[in-house]
This record gives sequence, structure tokens and C-alpha cells, in this order.
Amino acid sequence: MNNMDIGQIMQRLPHRYPFLLVDRVLECSPGEHLLALKNVSVNEPFFQGHFPGKPVMPGVLIIEALAQATCLLAMETEPSDQDVTYLLTGVDKARFKRQVGPGDQLLLQATLEKRKRGIWVFNARALVDEQLAASAEIMCTAREL
Repeated sequence: MNNMDIGQIMQRLPHRYPFLLVDRVLECSPGEHLLALKNVSVNEPFFQGHFPGKPVMPGVLIIEALAQATCLLAMETEPSDQDVTYLLTGVDKARFKRQVGPGDQLLLQATLEKRKRGIWVFNARALVDEQLAASAEIMCTAREL
């Protein structure tokens, strides 16, 4: 599948508002990479407290958006007839380079690096206006729900 709308994403991910952080998949090459979007709205619930008057998307939620993108790539790489999701098992080398705020559009890039003993390892990057906002090595594993 080359792209996915929000309905197709919701068929794959168990997350729901306010924790579904991928709005659209633009490109997916199973076993290789995925590009997705997260539109950051002023109406996001976390902006009320992070930070009043100077809204900044929490870094942990940027990492969560990247983790959801890696999950979608894994699901497209290894489809299953069972009710399976991918759970986060680790985040290494996380770096934050730019603040993300209302009106920004996060381009989520996930690249499959390797799979070993049921652990998937991805290189993940979030960009805003072609500038790196965050990057991390994300690990996950498949589990039946």
C-alpha cells in the first residue's frame, strides 16, 4: 500500500484520540521505509499546560508519533491475520533539534534497519519545513492484543 488515510490508519493502530498521532501515510515501501504526517493543531489538549502562552509539543509525544509510524511500517512489512500490534521496547539516541508548535506539520520518517529475535529496529526522524525536529532509534516487538 502506498498511502493510508486516517480510516486505514485506525484499522491498524489501536490508538484513538487524543493519542493517535499519525494523520496520513504518504508513502510506504514495506520492509524499507514509511513517510507519514502529523498535523499539529492549536486545539491539541497538551498545549493547555505545555506551555501556557508559549505552546510547545512535548518531545515524548513526537517520539510517540514516530513510534506509531514505525508500527505502521512493521504491520505493512509483516501482515498478520491475528490481532497483533507492535509495542515499544526501546528508544535510543533520541535528539531534539527544534521546537514544534501549533500550525506545524510533522513529516515522520521511519526506516527499517534490522529485525532480530522478534525485535524490530528503526531509524526515525521528524521534520518540520525540511528541518530536523527530532530523531531516535526506535525498537518494538509484535504482541497479540
